[in-house]
Amino acid sequence: MIRRSAYGALAVAGLILAACGPIPVHEAERICAQQVLNKPLSGEAKVGINQDGHAITDIDMTLSLDALMGRDPNEVYSRCVYNRSGQLPTRPLYSR
Repeated sequence: MIRRSAYGALAVAGLILAACGPIPVHEAERICAQQVLNKPLSGEAKVGINQDGHAITDIDMTLSLDALMGRDPNEVYSRCVYNRSGQLPTRPLYSR
């Protein structure tokens, strides 16, 4: 019985690790281009009052350290695509 549950746990662990594997290069290019082309600091803030008179606040902020540190966006893009897909981009960032 213990052996069967151990094999089951190994199978589940294998499936979880397989989900962390590389993704297709075209999908990695799309994801990485969105990340790189975002402004260094962007976000939105919401402030309001609900029907009960209570204040409502919501802040969503995105910070890109690569952009703030002045790194070349094409280099950051290429590294991101390679890390996600295991392949170099099929076209450079600037041709998108």
